[in-house]
Amino acid sequence: MRKRAYILMTAIVFMWGYEYVAAKHALESLEPIVLVFLKYLIALLCLILFKLKIDGTSFIIKKDVPYYIICAIFGEIVYFWAEYTAMDYIPIALITIILAFVPVASVITEKLIYKVRANAKIYMGIFFCIIGISFVVGADFSVLFSGRIIGYLLSLVAVLSWNAYNFVTRKLTGNFTELTLTVNQLIMTVIISAPFAIAKRPPLTAFTPQVVGGIMYLGIISAALGFLMYIFALKILGPTPTALFSNFLPITAALFGWVSLHEVILPLQILGGILVIIAGSFVIREKGRLEDQRLCKK
Repeated sequence: MRKRAYILMTAIVFMWGYEYVAAKHALESLEPIVLVFLKYLIALLCLILFKLKIDGTSFIIKKDVPYYIICAIFGEIVYFWAEYTAMDYIPIALITIILAFVPVASVITEKLIYKVRANAKIYMGIFFCIIGISFVVGADFSVLFSGRIIGYLLSLVAVLSWNAYNFVTRKLTGNFTELTLTVNQLIMTVIISAPFAIAKRPPLTAFTPQVVGGIMYLGIISAALGFLMYIFALKILGPTPTALFSNFLPITAALFGWVSLHEVILPLQILGGILVIIAGSFVIREKGRLEDQRLCKK
C-alpha cells in the first residue's frame, strides 16, 4: 500500500505541475476568476457524485458556514486568482518556487499568533529558504520594476492566502471526512465566484478546443482526480511525507514550462529554487517531527 501511495504522489506532482501549462492556455481567452469558477464547478460535479456514493449525504453544519466561506475565499478564489494572474508577469517555475515558501510562512504565523515554538533546525531552514527566494527575485533585479515585481507580489499574496486557509480550516468542526469537507468548500467557492465569473464571462467563441481542454484538465484531472489520489496517499503516508512531495512542484512546473511554453529561468534562479525546495522540505519534515512529539506528550 505504501508503495502505491508513493507512486500516486509522484504522479500528482507531475499532474499538478502540468496544471500550470493547462491554465496558461486557458487564460489566453479567459479571465482568472472565470477559470477558477469553471475549474471548481467541474470538480464539484465530479466529487459530489463520488461523495454521495461512498460518503453519504451529510453536508454543512450551520455553525461552520462562516469558516467554509473564508476557506473558499482564501483557499480557492484569492489563491488561484493571484496565482493565475501572476502568470502574465513571471514564468510558472518562479511562481511555484515562491509558493514553496508556504511551510515557512506557516511556521512564522504559528510563532507570531499561536506562540508555537520552533527549534534551531527550523530557523536554519527558514534562513536558507529566504536566501533562496532572494536569489530568485534578485536575479530579475534589472527587469523587476518593469512588471515582474507584480508577479512576485501576486505569488506572495497566494502564499499568504493559502497560509490563512490552512489555519481557518482547523476551525471546522464535526466528524466529517476530508472528501465531505472539500465538497463543502467547493460548494461555497462556486457560489461566491459565480457572480464575478458571470460578469467577466467571455463570448462563446473564446472556448476553443485548446481552452476547453485546459478547463477539463483542471477540473477533472487536476482538481477532482488529483484530490482523490492525494487523500488516498495522505491516509497511507501521513501529512508530512505527502507535504514533502508537493514541495517538489517547482521541478515539474519548470520542466513543463520549458517544454510546452518555452519558458526559461536564469541559472541563479535555478540555484535559488534548489535552495528553497531543500530548505522548505527540511522545514516540513522537522515541523512534522515536532508536531508528532507534541501529540505524544498529550
